[in-house]
This record gives sequence, C-alpha cells and structure tokens, in this order.
Amino acid sequence: MRWALIKVSLAVTAMVVLAFALPLGLVIKEMASDRAFSNAERQAATIGPTLSITADRGPLERAVMSTPAGSAGRMAVHIPAATEPGSRPLEIGTRRAAKKDIATTQRLGRATITEVTGGSALLQPTAIGTGQIAVIEVFVPEGEVSNGVGTAWLVLAGVGIALIVGSVAVADRLGVRMVQPAQRLAGAAHDLGEGKLGARVPEEGPTELRSAAIAFNSMADQVVQLLANERELAADLSHRLRTPLTVLRLNAASLGSGPAADQTRAAVEQLEREVDTIIRTARDAKPQTAATGPGAGCDASEVVRERMEFWSALAEDEGRKVRVAGVDRPVRIPVARPELAAALDALLGNVFRHTPEGTAFSVDVHNGDDAVIVLVSDAGAGIADPEAALARGNSGARDGSTGLGLDIVRRVAESTGGDVRIGSSVLGGTEVRIWIGLDPREYAAAERRRGHRGTVKRRKRASA
Repeated sequence: MRWALIKVSLAVTAMVVLAFALPLGLVIKEMASDRAFSNAERQAATIGPTLSITADRGPLERAVMSTPAGSAGRMAVHIPAATEPGSRPLEIGTRRAAKKDIATTQRLGRATITEVTGGSALLQPTAIGTGQIAVIEVFVPEGEVSNGVGTAWLVLAGVGIALIVGSVAVADRLGVRMVQPAQRLAGAAHDLGEGKLGARVPEEGPTELRSAAIAFNSMADQVVQLLANERELAADLSHRLRTPLTVLRLNAASLGSGPAADQTRAAVEQLEREVDTIIRTARDAKPQTAATGPGAGCDASEVVRERMEFWSALAEDEGRKVRVAGVDRPVRIPVARPELAAALDALLGNVFRHTPEGTAFSVDVHNGDDAVIVLVSDAGAGIADPEAALARGNSGARDGSTGLGLDIVRRVAESTGGDVRIGSSVLGGTEVRIWIGLDPREYAAAERRRGHRGTVKRRKRASA
C-alpha cells in the first residue's frame, strides 16, 4: 500500500508539473523574444526624425551612433536612390539582411523580421523627405532573443522537482501512517494466535484502523479476563484445599500410633497427592494470561497484606511469630494479581509444611527503581541443597512433591526478566528471594496514575 501511494502521487504530481511548467516555459520564451524586438523597434524609431529632415550621410551616421545598437554595430539605414539622374542608394552601417527582404519591406511599408546569421534582423520602414521609403535595419542577436529563458527553465525545473519530491514525501508519510497500524494489528493478531495474550495494539492511525485496534484490544482484554477469572477460580480452589489439608496433616501427625491413625495419615497423604496432581495438570495446561500493556500488573503490597491475613490464622494456631515489612505503601509490579498470590501461597505453604510448629517466618518487600524484591524467610532448619530444590522446582519430578511451589515462583519472576534464589535467612533458616524486574517507562506512568508520589530509592540486590 505504501509503494502504491508513492507511485500514484509521483504520477499525478509529474502530470501536473508538466501540464503547467511546459506552457509557462513557452510563454516565458515568447515574452523574452517580444522584449528583444520591442527594444529594437524603439531604437529604430529614434532614427525616424532624422530621416524625415535629411538624407545626408553625416547627420545620419551621427544619429545611428547615438543609439546603443548603432554604437554596437548592429544598426544599418538603407535609403533608396533619388529620382534625379545619376543618384545612388545610400547605406549606413553594416547590412545583414538580404536585399530582397529590404525591397519587400519597402514595397509593403510595414515592419518585418527576417532570419540572419547569428540572430534576426528587424526591418523598420520610414518615410523620408523625398517621399521615398527608407529601411532601418536593427540586428538582434540570438542571445538577446533567449535572454533569461534558460534561467527561467531551470527555476521551473527546480520547482517541479521540489513538488515531486514533496508529494512523494507526503505520500510516504501517509503510507507509513496507514501501513504501520495495519502491520501492528497483524502482528498482534499473530501473537494472540500463538497464545501471547498480553499482545495489544496502540489505538492510533486512520479512523478505520483505530477502530479496528480498539476492537482488537477489547477482544484481547475479554479473553484475558475470562482466562484470568478461570485461573483465579482454580487458584482460589487450591487455596481452599491447601489450607485444610495442611491442618489435617498436622492434626493427623498428632494422632499417635494405631491402625486408625495410620489410615488417616495415609488418606491425607493420598488426598494431598491427588490435589497436587490436579494443580500441576491445571497449571501445565494454562497459557500465559498476564497482560503486558500499560497499566497491567498489581500492587504487591496489597497482595502480600491480603495473603498474610489469610495465613495469620493458621500461624496463630501453631504459635508462629509473623513479621511483615515494606507493605506500607503501594508497590506496582508487572505481575497479575493471581500470579503473585499463587506464588506467595506456595512459599508460605512450604513454610508450614516443612518447618515445625512455632517456627517464625517473615515476608519483606523491597522496592527499587528497576526491581522489586520479595523475601520469604523462616527460622527453620534451612535447605541443605538449594540448587537441587530449584531443579525440582523447574521439573516438578519428585515423589511427594509437585514441584509447584518453586515452579510458580520461578515463572512469576522469569516473566519479568527476574529470577529466584534460595539462601540463608537472618532468622537462621531458609530465605527465598523473588527478584521481579520492572519496566521504568511503563510503570512510572502507571504509578503516577494511581497517585504514587513517594520517592523510590534504589537498593542493591540482596545476596542469595
């Protein structure tokens, strides 16, 4: 489409330039010729009064030399012979026109222009005192006839080229304005077809394409919302099942020994494995639903406060001390709310599952210019081999574990360009650090829209 517009603009502009420039150039040439011969007529007219008074050579030569053409040797006066016997014709100056042309002018009695070597000659008839017709010849060089024509043609050519270049540039800009939105729309549709549900199209360009972009974005938002609702429902179900399962497992552990206690513990373990299988299957089947457009994401502080309120009841029952820090102000991150909630629940569930009752834990949120760090720490025995634990999180292949906890966390971090590391916490146990990358250009605008006015201080990355 872009090249088609350029070709059409080039053809139309070229035709317009030719339609106006060629006639204008011919008019300029004709005007230059008229100007040259009008000047010659004026100079010839200055000799007329002298010829009407006298036909003597001396006065006529002085009159001829007083004109610019005469002083340049380009004027001649032809006087026919008198009627007296023995008189001869008189010629003053250099004759360039043919004798027959001069005779024709004398016979017709009107000015004529004849072609001569190097230009043209104006033959102007003038009556003299004897009643005869003298002819004043003024030579007009070819250069005078075309004086200024070449410059005018160059100017016209320059104007024509400028018009053509300008029209091509305008057509190219118009083509880009039309083609780029269409290309972006096609690319976003292709990305959406590949499962990249965060694809959006800037709502700009011509009215028709802008309407198409608005419709596409609305459709993509609806798809994301539907999948997000489904995912939120699955996450809520997993939360609802995980918490009572954790309580049942802890209660079953306190039943003591006996066939009934063993059966209860086995049933709880079987139920937990079945739930793990359902959750793993559901997660593996889900496409990415987080939108990546401006304003996407959630408030990490709000999600942390909400999930800690959920887990605080169980922590109070088990006598665990809980500390939360860094959630006193909004912290925008490019992660969907259900994603972050699932990651926090997975890590906190691991704390309850793998540490004894009474073990303290904490959640800290550190907000920086280029990243947000979420630390989940406990005072348990720690993890002997963090790399192996991360490997299990990547694969999920271990008996008694879905690998879901660290896998959820890893996906959340890596979707933003961040990572997950396991180390020793200040409480003496395990510390899981979630590094969530930020896009400063995109999220600065989102924070301004949400009234976030605090000065964000840069912090160094926490060591693993």
